[in-house]
Amino acid sequence: MILCAALLSLSLPALSDPAISETPMGHTLSDFLVAFNSGDPANIDVFKTVHHFGVPTDNIMGIYRADDGLTLLKIEQATDVSVAALVKEKDSDGILRLTIREIGTAEQPKLSLLLQDIPRPPEYAIPRLTQAEALKALKNRAASLAVEDKFSGAYLIAQDGKTLAANAYGWEDRASKVPATTDTKFRMGSINKLFTAVAALQLIDAGKMKLDGKVGDYLPDYPNPEIASKVTIRQLLTNTGGTGDFFGPEFDTNRLKLKTHSDYVALFGARAPLFEPGSKDGYSNYGFLLLGNIIEKVSGLSYYDYVQKRVFAPAGMTHTASAPEDQIVPKRAIAYTRGNVGWVPVPDLPYRGTAAGGGYTTIGDMLKFALALDNGKLLPERLLADATTLHDHGSGTGYGFSAYGAGMLQSYGHNGGAPGINGEFRVYPALHRVVVAFSNYDPNVAVNLANFYTSRMPVAR
Repeated sequence: MILCAALLSLSLPALSDPAISETPMGHTLSDFLVAFNSGDPANIDVFKTVHHFGVPTDNIMGIYRADDGLTLLKIEQATDVSVAALVKEKDSDGILRLTIREIGTAEQPKLSLLLQDIPRPPEYAIPRLTQAEALKALKNRAASLAVEDKFSGAYLIAQDGKTLAANAYGWEDRASKVPATTDTKFRMGSINKLFTAVAALQLIDAGKMKLDGKVGDYLPDYPNPEIASKVTIRQLLTNTGGTGDFFGPEFDTNRLKLKTHSDYVALFGARAPLFEPGSKDGYSNYGFLLLGNIIEKVSGLSYYDYVQKRVFAPAGMTHTASAPEDQIVPKRAIAYTRGNVGWVPVPDLPYRGTAAGGGYTTIGDMLKFALALDNGKLLPERLLADATTLHDHGSGTGYGFSAYGAGMLQSYGHNGGAPGINGEFRVYPALHRVVVAFSNYDPNVAVNLANFYTSRMPVAR
């Protein structure tokens, strides 16, 4: 996460922390931690007023709710004009660098504040555990978060195709007091992009599409000529086509009218690319919508029918689909977002899941998906290997798959997140291990829970 703003150098009472110097910059660091860790919008408003802090209070509270506050680990650097500290998210293993720097003048002091994710420093390495210890620690962590009403969802850990642990916590439906189970269908967010990637790669393998084929080759009436003539299937799969997002005011206004992939193209298709296609990375939900539309044109089936017949059915995934939100789906969890008075149902979900994300699945179906990938039911081995190799400019993307780590810890998968939706799917080929976590609460509770396990799990079969 990144947080930047201009401030004036005034102070609230400093924290009584001997690690923070008694200097203006040290006091400003203390002031921020006091206001932020209170979790009280009124205190944040006071901080903003005193320091002329420009970030909206709702944005700051969103960061607070995601990590439940910050714990100071150490001061990395301190001068008369700047201070840099390492802080830990209280509700995860995540470590951030918090930097405050004076960028104004003596007459008009002004500060910049940066809060940024960093790789975990070696001095804070988490010890590896035995499998039994790691699974016990994971279970205790999930149970503790559930007791505090910070986690509602399910997770699964499998080894060599066999489930080692599968547990569920919280509520499938809070109002009706229906508990979540391991068979609850959770919305998966962008994890759905994996099914789109598999579908596109199947059609490429069958010779019906080409990695370097252009959008216009498959959608000859595509509205924007630059995207039609320049953006390739490879670039859509690797998020390098400059095709951007679709979430925003236009989507909000037309949310319930957007029922098909063609509807999205009709609304957003005239836009030019955000940058020269292929020149850099730019995560693109709209790019995967385009892939969905292309899959429909090439296969002659709706996107939903194609993935049902060619992805879900061969894998044995009987609980995965994208039925519209106005249809009753047994055991589909209600999505909850944090409101001012606790968890409330998300009011503005898309009409239905798309090739870019959404839909719903179970932890068990995602294990079936992992096994179907491993045994070649969905893609040839060479194509899966290519899809899970990095092909972007450094953001960790293969052909629709995210790729992580190296050696025994090399893995592939994807995560997903939106208000009331969070998920993580990870496959470790060398370890023959699968990690799945879903939540019907806001990000990043499921991702953090999966990372809690993968940071402690043994690096051996």
